[in-house]
Amino acid sequence: MSLTQALATSLSGLTATQTNLSIVAGNVANAQTPGYIAQSAVQVATASGDAGAGVSIASINRLLDQFVQQQLRSESSGGAYADLRAKFYQQLQQIYGQPGSNTSLDSAFNNFTTAVQALSTSPNSSAAQSQTIGAAQALAQQLNNATNSIQTLRGQADQGIAGDVQQANNALQQIASINQQLAGSSSTDSTAALLENQRDQYIDQLAKLMDIRVVQGSNNQVSVFTGSGTQLVGTQASQLNFSPTGTVAATDQWNADPTKSGLGTITLVSPAGDSVDLVASGGIRSGEISGYLNMRDSVLVQAQGQIDEIAAQMSKALSDTTTAGATVAGGFDADIGGLSNGNTIQVSYTDGSNVQHNITIVRVDDPSALPLSNAATANPNDTVVGVDFSGGPASVVTQLNTALGATGLQFSNPSGTLLEVVNSGSPAITVNAVSTTATATSLTGGSGALPLFVDGATAFTGAITSAGAESTGYAGRISVNSALIADPKKLVTYQTSPPTPAGDATRPNFIYNQLVNASLEYSPAAGIGGAASPFQGTLSAYVSQMVSVQSIAANAASNLQAGQDIVVNALQTRFNSTSAVSIDTEMAHLLTLQNAYGANARVMSTVKAMLDALLQM
Repeated sequence: MSLTQALATSLSGLTATQTNLSIVAGNVANAQTPGYIAQSAVQVATASGDAGAGVSIASINRLLDQFVQQQLRSESSGGAYADLRAKFYQQLQQIYGQPGSNTSLDSAFNNFTTAVQALSTSPNSSAAQSQTIGAAQALAQQLNNATNSIQTLRGQADQGIAGDVQQANNALQQIASINQQLAGSSSTDSTAALLENQRDQYIDQLAKLMDIRVVQGSNNQVSVFTGSGTQLVGTQASQLNFSPTGTVAATDQWNADPTKSGLGTITLVSPAGDSVDLVASGGIRSGEISGYLNMRDSVLVQAQGQIDEIAAQMSKALSDTTTAGATVAGGFDADIGGLSNGNTIQVSYTDGSNVQHNITIVRVDDPSALPLSNAATANPNDTVVGVDFSGGPASVVTQLNTALGATGLQFSNPSGTLLEVVNSGSPAITVNAVSTTATATSLTGGSGALPLFVDGATAFTGAITSAGAESTGYAGRISVNSALIADPKKLVTYQTSPPTPAGDATRPNFIYNQLVNASLEYSPAAGIGGAASPFQGTLSAYVSQMVSVQSIAANAASNLQAGQDIVVNALQTRFNSTSAVSIDTEMAHLLTLQNAYGANARVMSTVKAMLDALLQM
């Protein structure tokens, strides 16, 4: 090896060592910097001709386990989803109150039934009458407050989506900008590694908001896709759009059809201008945004549906009366003159194969709501038919014969408001029973039934319109009949001619029996009971079941959060063990570099001495 070659070799060693020392210094200086990934230099041997060798820095790499990083991002998305659900469930539990406490929903219901029981014992007691009205108002207020609180949570979720979408858009823009900056960077440029660190931080932010997949490209660039495969960003960023609703009401519900939706959706607009609805397409399946969507559009909607079901069933239990039809040749006659919008006619018949069928005919005053689905009743075995009553009995008969003529049922209007249902003989069937269920709209209608609870100023009838079912959000509107508040004696007086006997407990007993003993059927759409076997039981049993179901769901959410946190923390520890700066490792490396630097310096010093000696000869 010539002296010049030796000099070049030692110089390359000093240059490489100097670069390594700079990297060590940078690592140590950023040991506590969030998101900083330790760096190292990749050295390769260089040769000039057939003799002499040196060293050069081929690239500056980050000490990164990409597989663990990918796992960490995936689990971080699930962790953010679990954390948010657990937080919302805790707030939802507070709305119901601790079971048995003075402020809980079940206590309010029990206080009402206790007051009615006392009224049954002392119907003439003005104090018992007033206490019953007060307990009913307290229960209605409890349902009103629960509705307001649930809708406030839905509003918070809606605003949370808006904030997360804004944060996601910022992250996408930053990732695209850094991708562009890295396009012309060198593999030996330590600045490129710092830019990659910054980009990773924005990708990590995005991973907590939604499930993503990162694909490594050329020139240190990456492309980010949703978990479902829609591209979010490359060298250009897509834009997420979302319009928050503001104040959310129980009737505001998301629908894949924009013309029917009362809440905002998330659309992704690509740089080319293409648009996709990420909510309708299921493009966001995890992360904080998915958690907000799940609470706003599913969990809290179901929670509202459950208290709506309590309010609706309680109102109907006290106000609805079912009247059996009169027997005629081949069938029955039923008077439909007293039916209100939402009231029903029940028909039961047996076909030629000895199979029993049930039909529920619903009065619908809004023709645009027709036809109705079978989900309009809780019983999955019902065939539901909606009928527009605006044209009178003759029109009702025509509609029913058109809809049900093939069953063998024959409908007619023999007189007045009578509806006659008989078998037509083709095919051969047997009409088993016909009855009507009508809502009492007067406090003195001659029976125990009464509109004790009302929807605003009118009796609750379960009406169905194009805007939806009357039961949706009813818990927020339920109140005690103002006529009862003005005259509590109507809790006992159920008729004026002849007048109700003094001390008659008929109506108080009816109210108590309906609240405590009547077995009711509840809609499975609220999440209690299945579609094939709806929950049946007393109102008290339904309240208890609702609290139990929500408590179980809250515990499940907390357990999921705890388990997910363990996984995320374990992956974070594993990631840090390879990617974070270790001061001990850097100090050991520094000693090695100092020795290498000294060795190369001695070689250069020796070569210099030899060159000086040659020049002096």
